[in-house]
Amino acid sequence: MCTSNMSSIVSEEKNQVALIVDDDKAILRTFSIILKRKGYTIDTAETGKEALDKISFNNYDVALIDMRLPDIQGIELVAKLPAKSTKMVKIILTGLLPIDVGNQTDCEVDAYLLKPIKPDDLISVIEKNLQRRGLKSSGSQ
Repeated sequence: MCTSNMSSIVSEEKNQVALIVDDDKAILRTFSIILKRKGYTIDTAETGKEALDKISFNNYDVALIDMRLPDIQGIELVAKLPAKSTKMVKIILTGLLPIDVGNQTDCEVDAYLLKPIKPDDLISVIEKNLQRRGLKSSGSQ
């Protein structure tokens, strides 16, 4: 009986849905693989407009957003997110330095990750922020 209860707890913790927003198909594919292996359900968008359309109709626990999209800056995209996405963890991915975090605080960005991103760092930042937002049990690995 104990083992069946444990497996149901694990499956409940691994049902987060992530949206990856990047115009680089290799990054979309790589991050999708990494997150799927950790039990996340994945959706992708290649432009800010596509991301806004998807967020309007779907609920996501986390969004990984490239700083430079073809049609909008990642920071601007976060500022345009609908009110229903306030609990969603928003992580900006950038290859640019320096990141002026001081000017970005009003956009509700939870974290910034500098490319190239190690898979373990990606998962760690996502899960830490999900726990902080109360979207993930603290018992998950």
